[in-house]
Amino acid sequence: MSTLPVVAAVDGSDESLRALEWALTDARLREVPLRVVHARQYAPGPQPDVLGTGPPKPPESPVLDQVRAHLAGRADLPVAEYQELRGAPSAVLPELGDTAEVIVLGSRGRGGFASLLLGSTGLAAARDAACPVVVVPPPGREVHEGLPLPPGPRVVVGLHVDSPAEASLAFAFAEAHLRGARLHVIAAYPWPPVQIWTVPGAPVPPAVDEDAVEDEIRTLAAGFLAVHRERHPDVRVELTTPPGDATGHLVAASKDAELVVVGRHRRRLLAPARMIGSVTQAVLLHAASPVAVIPPTAEPDPAEE
Repeated sequence: MSTLPVVAAVDGSDESLRALEWALTDARLREVPLRVVHARQYAPGPQPDVLGTGPPKPPESPVLDQVRAHLAGRADLPVAEYQELRGAPSAVLPELGDTAEVIVLGSRGRGGFASLLLGSTGLAAARDAACPVVVVPPPGREVHEGLPLPPGPRVVVGLHVDSPAEASLAFAFAEAHLRGARLHVIAAYPWPPVQIWTVPGAPVPPAVDEDAVEDEIRTLAAGFLAVHRERHPDVRVELTTPPGDATGHLVAASKDAELVVVGRHRRRLLAPARMIGSVTQAVLLHAASPVAVIPPTAEPDPAEE
């Protein structure tokens, strides 16, 4: 079992306190420590020893003091440590990914514009951290109704059968197991298919049978899920294969969900920088539930691909 901590990034905002509560639950379920961090971009200068009574005192951290007060008296806390970092949050928080089980933060911090759906820090962490990053949205996000779902806790994960993200599936199954939740797997496929134009007199391509396409998607998805089902036989899996845009289905399924799990793009030779795909970014912007962005299991050197 891992002993790496769950990291909660705080900045004094209500959004970060909601993220802290999510991180507390996750650390307790994983039975790992909690590390509460605050990134201070502009550190105060050293305090002079006016009376000559000793070395200057370390600068205070009002944000971490606020968190300590917020958690005071609670009996259900995991082992916790507090750390203040120096530097821009969007730069220093992703660096914690090498020594964290998960990084959790709010979708928009104290310094963001009220109109922003996702702050730069959350975007940078989700894009660059070496560990999964959970972004907790503000309450009250409204999403369009999707397929009717049975009541009870749910973890949602997207599955692209052309390039399945094994790390995302593993994380989603593990979270569903920890939370005693049902796992809702969404393997969407584009429909209608792209129109193929032919020159006059050329053979016309046969019509595509949507039922056949859906059956193939379901068969492929079930195959990818089999190994994870064996590892977590207690997790009840609900596989849906809806036609249309994956983003819309994932966002709709986020209503009342415990978590939505999406993958991060692997680096490629012609795009060596880490990237967040369009589906992942849209889910981060619009989902009503926390969203976990999962890096690939291994990111090889792009020059070797």
